[in-house]
Amino acid sequence: MRLTDLNLINFKNYDAFELEASEGINCFVGNNGVGKTNLLDAIYYLSYCKSFFNPADIQNIKYEKEFFVIEGNYRLDGVEEKLYCGVKKGQKKKFKRNSKEYERLADHIGLFVSVMVSPRDSELILSGSDVRRKFLDGIIAQFDKKYLECLMKYNKVLQQRNALLKYFQKERVWKEEDLIAWDCALADVGSYIFDVRTSFVREFVPIFNEMYAFISGGDEKVSIEYVSQLQEGSFDDQLIAHRDKDRALAYSSCGIHKDDLIFKLKDYPVKKYGSQGQQKSFLIALKFGQFSFLRASKGYFPILLLDDIFDKLDKTRISKLMDLVSQNKFGQVFITDTNADRVKFILESHNIDFNLIHIG
Repeated sequence: MRLTDLNLINFKNYDAFELEASEGINCFVGNNGVGKTNLLDAIYYLSYCKSFFNPADIQNIKYEKEFFVIEGNYRLDGVEEKLYCGVKKGQKKKFKRNSKEYERLADHIGLFVSVMVSPRDSELILSGSDVRRKFLDGIIAQFDKKYLECLMKYNKVLQQRNALLKYFQKERVWKEEDLIAWDCALADVGSYIFDVRTSFVREFVPIFNEMYAFISGGDEKVSIEYVSQLQEGSFDDQLIAHRDKDRALAYSSCGIHKDDLIFKLKDYPVKKYGSQGQQKSFLIALKFGQFSFLRASKGYFPILLLDDIFDKLDKTRISKLMDLVSQNKFGQVFITDTNADRVKFILESHNIDFNLIHIG
């Protein structure tokens, strides 16, 4: 898969922008603040129907404008595809494929896959479990439509169950039979999500380990552990065991919405014991592992988006990254950087052809 053309109107800092993309390496270079990262985000938008950086659509409209439009022309399996995303204040977001609007945005997920590598990825290590769950769900949803459907249903049921618990507390009543109905619905879809997450992590970890070993150039032991309350018993049993606690707290204290991924280095948490370099290697291995997994499951190269990566990595890790690129481990790549000379030197020293685009 490759993006051939990108067109923007009123998106973030752009009044208008047109790009004819190379099928290989595309480098956006320019000073900070000129909008290089916004171009990567526009490509990400066309994959996921939302921004990587700001999920509030209306906040991605250029200041004092009423709407934005992102259009992209793709070639997928030899077929020309045209994607359109339009957001106008006060109206529903429109997303089209070949001029036909989607009834549900979920139907688009997994068709035009991209992977973003950004300084913001540090949140995967430093932030709470919700960030890691989103990372996990974001990968699985690309190849398992049922999983995405169950995840959306689970979140709706969870919201309803929490609302009922708050109502019970406010009105000082307790109708267990009403709660049991929501418990059955929650356990039904939640059990499926748990099983799929368990299977995915089992398959993903060896790919991640291989990537980490290559990038770090060492033999450090790293691991990813999936932690869930459902490992202690069935969802139904867990809901019963937590019922009194849920009544006291007025929210659901048990379920797959509490799941987490534990990142370890030599059996210790990366967050506490990993050096800055080790944490960077861990994050890159996560994202490149994501890329490799999706490539295998989708049967084509996802688009790789590398935001400011040369400025955040040391020479050794940059060299390892470029070794992967030069070995044709990736398809179409978009890179942002502030230093054109640095980009030229790094890519030319690895005999990599590239398209340099000056922004600003």
